[in-house]
Amino acid sequence: MLIVEDLALLLMDDESGTPAAAGTLYYAVGGAVLVELALEGLVEVEGGKVVTAGGGPPEDPLLRFGYEKVAEKPRSVDSVLLRVGADAWDRVVGRLVERGFVRREEKRVLGLFRVTTLPAEDTRHEEEVRALVRAVLVDGETPDSRTAALTALLSASGALPALRPPLAWSGEVYRRAKELERGNWGAEAVSTAVTRTAAAIAASSAAATAAVVTTVT
Repeated sequence: MLIVEDLALLLMDDESGTPAAAGTLYYAVGGAVLVELALEGLVEVEGGKVVTAGGGPPEDPLLRFGYEKVAEKPRSVDSVLLRVGADAWDRVVGRLVERGFVRREEKRVLGLFRVTTLPAEDTRHEEEVRALVRAVLVDGETPDSRTAALTALLSASGALPALRPPLAWSGEVYRRAKELERGNWGAEAVSTAVTRTAAAIAASSAAATAAVVTTVT
């Protein structure tokens, strides 16, 4: 499972499949792909631009797609997040359907309009991932690099309040989430380049969240 697949499972409503924090969805999804590439040493952020870091394209089709977008030319983090995330969401959903985590259902509303829903099919993995996030934020456990990245992106996108069951919110939970956004992971064997990349990605997602909120209000 990729970080972006875990992210999608946590974002999607178990009954309808509608993602939480839809306004920043592409930023979060693009961020999850880029962080995975950073963890593999394939991309990094230099001077505010996302660039490839050698090693060539990965085998996984979804990660390869993200890598190729970065390889086209150096771009700002915001630009790459949107370019990757806008096309990656449907690809991620398709993978989750193929693996049996969600199922695709078509219904008619009022007998006229065809609506596609994506209810959860197998929630065991999702529950395990959710428990890891809760352990980090509520219990203060030190995360591994993947859980740190996932939690940082959930926080930056504004989706943490949508987790079910809900987190026991406190000042300490909020502080831990923001520390992860800034790249302060505390995980072993994670290079400075990776944490800086993750922090830049999370910051861009957070900025997008703020922009959406400002526009709505």
